[in-house]
Amino acid sequence: MDFLKPTADCPDAVPSSAETGGTNYLAPGGLSDSQLLLEPGDRSHWCVVAYWEEKTRVGRLYCVQEPSLDIFYDLPQGNGFCLGQLNSDNKSQLVQKVRSKIGCGIQLTREVDGVWVYNRSTYPIFIKSATLDNPDSRTLLVHKVFPGFSIKAFDYEKAYSLRRPNDHEFMQQPWTGFTVQISFVKGWGQCYTRQFISSCPCWLEVIFNSR
Repeated sequence: MDFLKPTADCPDAVPSSAETGGTNYLAPGGLSDSQLLLEPGDRSHWCVVAYWEEKTRVGRLYCVQEPSLDIFYDLPQGNGFCLGQLNSDNKSQLVQKVRSKIGCGIQLTREVDGVWVYNRSTYPIFIKSATLDNPDSRTLLVHKVFPGFSIKAFDYEKAYSLRRPNDHEFMQQPWTGFTVQISFVKGWGQCYTRQFISSCPCWLEVIFNSR
């Protein structure tokens, strides 16, 4: 767990109860969340993760340096980002119900060919990524990943070349598509009653650094 310890590259790293095994890099170099997202050339991390409950972000950005990260809800389900340790004021029954189903959650892994997401939980997850769809498609589809299955959620080479001026939601993403959205248990989009991910009870936003 040496990677969880503060280093000279991260002088202002602060302890957090959302991790196991040590101290997490929440905002390297003393950067605020907004500054962190505006530093694409920073090589101290390859992505940052934000956890949301409906329209509210819970906790701070989680900066990822190791090639693999487990994101789960209850301890002890692994070493990584424990969502259950974050302070949330959301009293919605649906949010609390979905929280209880996250369990072992997911694993993010950076491979040579891109970033893979493995569903470690016992319920489906739903993923929206610019690099999962046909480059000529007008909108981005939401992909369902069943328990025990994985998907190549992000491809760096494709991300650099993609442009979808007709997709308003896509154009709002930082770094022209270097973002993947993942919802636990509940889907959204054209095939679901929820049209936007901000209507989903529990979801993640993964923002990738440029290589």
